[in-house]
Amino acid sequence: MRSVTVLTNPAAGNGHAPEAAAAAIARLRELGVQVTEIEGDSAAEALELARKAVADGTDALVAAGGDGLISIAWQALAQSGIPLGIIPGGTGNDHARLFHIPVDDPAAAADVIARGTTETIDLGKIGDRWFGTVLSSGFDSLVTDRANRLRWPRGPMRYNVAMLVELAQLRPIPYRIVLDDQTIELDAAMVTVGNGTSYGGGMLITPNAEVTDGLLDVTVVAAGSRLRLVRLFPTVYKGTHVDLDEVQTFRSRRVRLEAAGITAYADGERVAPLPIDIEAVPGAGSVIVGAPVR
Repeated sequence: MRSVTVLTNPAAGNGHAPEAAAAAIARLRELGVQVTEIEGDSAAEALELARKAVADGTDALVAAGGDGLISIAWQALAQSGIPLGIIPGGTGNDHARLFHIPVDDPAAAADVIARGTTETIDLGKIGDRWFGTVLSSGFDSLVTDRANRLRWPRGPMRYNVAMLVELAQLRPIPYRIVLDDQTIELDAAMVTVGNGTSYGGGMLITPNAEVTDGLLDVTVVAAGSRLRLVRLFPTVYKGTHVDLDEVQTFRSRRVRLEAAGITAYADGERVAPLPIDIEAVPGAGSVIVGAPVR
């Protein structure tokens, strides 16, 4: 990489992102890479700056922050041929994990960018919205909805509180899921669609997803008791939940999700209320990787 544009988010990672970005930028310049820095005061401004950088031409657009910032970057990069670089500075950093980028060492992440090993990958698409990792709906998206409304506590504990509240209100959600080869109607706790494997900082919700197979992986958790749902969550970190009786998995190029009162989130960002149509777009993204991805 000879010249890169670094997009930063001061708020990512509870304020950790600027520190990570500064260390990475210093390392890139030390390695002789020309760096242009851009920073938006809002998501809309960040996207506008990212699109301008892509239109003007840059060897890579580097997102220095978390998955929310990478989500913005994908909207500018999809189908452009210009690769995404990642300097992890967020809370979950699931893109970084997926593409083998060092999570706690910004200088090492800069080394990966300077080497410039790229892979072409699939992206998920909902309307005109792109995503790289996972789209969630159901219990997990209700928890995110609740956490976003809470004023206290701050930080990760807010999600724990939101989870407890939603568990107390747990109810079966009637879903209609339309796949390439079948339509499924059932009561579920949650339905997740993965282009990548994880969300929430390493929860392997779609553990067998591949970003180069042209397909989306769908994980369906059937409605059940609060206790069964609580017992399921620890297994998600190992990806072994897919072996449980209450979990079904599918693969499909296109997926339609229908459920009343449920909002979808992709790459951790709010997308839209269901129903939504999702598709895998082969080869829509390019990313600088630390090691080969499947």
